[in-house]
Amino acid sequence: MVIRRAAAPHANAEDPIVFVVDDDASMRDALSNLFRSVGLRTAAFGSAHEFLQHKLPDVPSCLILDIRLPRLSGLDFQAELAKAAIHIPIIFMTGHGDIPMTVRAMKAGAVDFLTKPFRDQDMLDAVTTAIERDRNRRDDARALADLRTAFATLTPRERQIMSLVTTGLMNKQVAAEIGVAEITVKIHRGHIMRKMAAKSLPDLVRMAQTLGIGPASGGGAQT
Repeated sequence: MVIRRAAAPHANAEDPIVFVVDDDASMRDALSNLFRSVGLRTAAFGSAHEFLQHKLPDVPSCLILDIRLPRLSGLDFQAELAKAAIHIPIIFMTGHGDIPMTVRAMKAGAVDFLTKPFRDQDMLDAVTTAIERDRNRRDDARALADLRTAFATLTPRERQIMSLVTTGLMNKQVAAEIGVAEITVKIHRGHIMRKMAAKSLPDLVRMAQTLGIGPASGGGAQT
């Protein structure tokens, strides 16, 4: 599966988009009109294959997906997207749903499973939830990327000291552990706080936990 990504013209993180995949043209039109009526951008496709030819804009989004589609079912398409590490939130809709389908879809991470005919408000509520979930995921991913970038600026010794101080060791204990003077630890610790933009030790501890840093991953023993 090849899914192309590209930023849409004039799109940004404040311009969400709703994708609709359904082989019923009247349903595509109805949903597109519904979303546009509340100010949401939308793009509709008749099959999963058509959707895959579309460049996914780098903005918060969600996918309205019919269970029964030509060539590739909605549930199978959900699995393919997961394999391709495409994390777009999915809202399923169907006129032929059953409990096993619903369970499978929700276990695989679907936001909602709506049975046709559904109320417009139910769909809008599901879309609001899905877009907010995607916005939060993107914010978290961006924050993690920034954290990793900051961590990459630390020297091997600074990484080692960060891994130790964030486990609760005092400066003198860290100094004894790695065989340097306590003042050296204090200096390195100051550099670490500045480079990581940490406001406090608890803040640095949270960063270490997010990065999965522990004593075993502290780096080399350079000064």
